[in-house]
Amino acid sequence: MSKGGFDLGGLFRQAQQLQEKLATVQQEIGARTVEASAGGGMVTAIVNGKLELVQIRIEPSLLESPDVEMLQDLIVAAVNEAVRAAQKLMADEMGKVAGGLGLGIKLPGMP
Repeated sequence: MSKGGFDLGGLFRQAQQLQEKLATVQQEIGARTVEASAGGGMVTAIVNGKLELVQIRIEPSLLESPDVEMLQDLIVAAVNEAVRAAQKLMADEMGKVAGGLGLGIKLPGMP
């Protein structure tokens, strides 16, 4: 402990513990998936916690439609919504770890 009761070593230990917790949570989030649908469930996108698109499900009846542009729009909408859901999951989970510290930490990749 240094003058004035400020423990720099303790602060560094806390920062290291926080970094380890954040890394663990980030790894756990990466293994999770979220899904979102568009067109009343006609197109579903599944994204993992690393914000990678892992699956697209398309209702077979959509493939029979000559309206390719509509299908493209539904895919884009489902993927974008799934990415937003994954970002929210990440922000919520990381916030639980970093929350309450009052450090004003801005985590990379967080909205």
